[in-house]
Amino acid sequence: MPTMPENKSERIAALADQCVQCGLCLPACPTYALDGNEAESPRGRIAIAAALAQGRAPVTDELREPLDHCLACLNCERVCPAQVHFGELLVETRALLGPAPRRPRALLALAKRPGLLRLMRLAGWRRWYARLARWLPQRSGWRAALALAALPPPPRLRPGPAVTPCTPALARVALFPGCVASVEDAAAQQAAVTLLEAAGHTVMRLPAFCCGALDTHGGDTQAAARATGRVQEAWRAGGASALVTVTPGCIGQLRGALPGVRVEDPYALLVARADHLHFRPLHQRVALHLPCTQLNVARSGEALLTLLGRVPGLEVVALPPRCCGAAGSHLLEFPERAAALRAPLIEAIASLAPQALLSSNIGCRLHLATGLAEQDEAVPTLHPLVLLAQHIVPGHTS
Repeated sequence: MPTMPENKSERIAALADQCVQCGLCLPACPTYALDGNEAESPRGRIAIAAALAQGRAPVTDELREPLDHCLACLNCERVCPAQVHFGELLVETRALLGPAPRRPRALLALAKRPGLLRLMRLAGWRRWYARLARWLPQRSGWRAALALAALPPPPRLRPGPAVTPCTPALARVALFPGCVASVEDAAAQQAAVTLLEAAGHTVMRLPAFCCGALDTHGGDTQAAARATGRVQEAWRAGGASALVTVTPGCIGQLRGALPGVRVEDPYALLVARADHLHFRPLHQRVALHLPCTQLNVARSGEALLTLLGRVPGLEVVALPPRCCGAAGSHLLEFPERAAALRAPLIEAIASLAPQALLSSNIGCRLHLATGLAEQDEAVPTLHPLVLLAQHIVPGHTS
């Protein structure tokens, strides 16, 4: 049995001791709903983590699997009366165990290289991905990745008339592009710049690289530490007073790397200037998916709804607040489970028959788009910032 580092073991045990085993987290846990198995619940995972950390159980595949299945959605934290820091406990336990044997290292290495992803898109390989995917088994992470890559290219932000920033100028903001998002969400990043500048902020872009969230949640502490150092170096060179990202999945990692720095998604800054931003009418019905990280980490769901509510004629229907199953690398490690978790949301979207689907997290949006494509549901998907930027009224916003 592997020897557990004493400081990590003690920290995990202390976090686990906060749990009063009340079970109020069970109805909020998507994997418990999927399996009906106590081990696949927050309460069960806390017990497993404590047993492993204290040496009361050996590290086996059977005990490790429920920890690997966890989506880190943090729904349990939101409802926990004892305020257990489950996210921290999960990260510490995964760091203690190290990367899972089935972790798709090659796929994740590719995902963390935006330059290579951009080159692959320019090479026109997308049209071959769907054909290649059909030759791979259903459980293959490569099949899931190719299905994502085969989706139509993300929409470009249509250039519109210039929007004059309101005065006086507000805080200088740094935009963190990330890795996959820097390629697949380029339109959302340009939209963030357009809207933030219209609200009075000066925006600068940091270099595109992985924030380290994939490594942190995968138990690769050395790679995560290197990413943290890179984030800190880029932040110091930027000279900004706040950091934003269009990907809620990066926010927790960036906050951990930059304690004391204001790290938000753009909605938090934009809603503070909502009265200065005006939008053209859009008579459409859209479905809104709020990613778990937006609800439980960024906590900007209400801010986004407020901004969308300022678009005249726009009908926004929020989908049920449940995890879609993407969860970082989860959709690559456990594609069948990810598809099962996604299924109720696909059904809900189909029943609404919206003219578009909005979601802020690139992994969630690609995962949902793949599910819609498999069901022959022709629903365009886009980042909410793109919709807002496309309909902002040109000219003075103040």
